[in-house]
Amino acid sequence: MNEIISLRKMKVGQQGKIARVEAAGEVNRRIRDMGLIPGAKVSVVGRAPLKDPVALRLSGVTISLRNREADHITVELTDKA
Repeated sequence: MNEIISLRKMKVGQQGKIARVEAAGEVNRRIRDMGLIPGAKVSVVGRAPLKDPVALRLSGVTISLRNREADHITVELTDKA
């Protein structure tokens, strides 16, 4: 079985599949509206100099996510950087 970690802890170059989204209210809606739903494949393509926000590649699109939002998402890693 692959390692399951918080999306916030993923390193640039790592890829995974979203395992869970544990958010409520507006944060939950925002995360899901961006396509970050269980089963979606995601990779980390970059981080800002102070590590926030993180740039993610999802379904051919690059999106930016704040760490406080990334904390609500767990990912099953599919390969390591």
